[in-house]
Amino acid sequence: MLERTLIILKPGTLQRGLVGEITSIFERKGLQLAGMKMIQLTDKLLDEHYAHLVDKPFYPQLKKAMMATPVIVCCYEGLEAISVVRTLAGATNGRKALPGTIRGDYSMSGQRNIIHASDSVETAAAELKRFFGPGEIFDYTYATSGFIYADDEYKPKE
Repeated sequence: MLERTLIILKPGTLQRGLVGEITSIFERKGLQLAGMKMIQLTDKLLDEHYAHLVDKPFYPQLKKAMMATPVIVCCYEGLEAISVVRTLAGATNGRKALPGTIRGDYSMSGQRNIIHASDSVETAAAELKRFFGPGEIFDYTYATSGFIYADDEYKPKE
């Protein structure tokens, strides 16, 4: 199933000069970039995004880290994009993430773990709506889709 998913390139990604390197991993895999922008996260946006963590003792530290610099939010799409991105990202805790994954190669932390990736179709839809406004996610034909997918897997828009 063709899916869209949210990826947040966290402050550590920007500070360490890894934006291009991380985004190239998704491009090389064959995911299509549908939206991207740099934003400064606010208290309100983070409280909404991390509503399930607000009462955790580590939340103030997480919030401070996420507001240290702007972040880059991305929308990627592809067949089963959510699970593909989660596999590429690796385990949440960078120390436990396998080598060859983004967090396995670039993270030593459970919280400062380079990227956020949506974990389900429902979550992705809510997160994309939270971070992108009307006209900020684009629908276009990826010229190389015929070289990424077999004809019986996916037919690009005409």
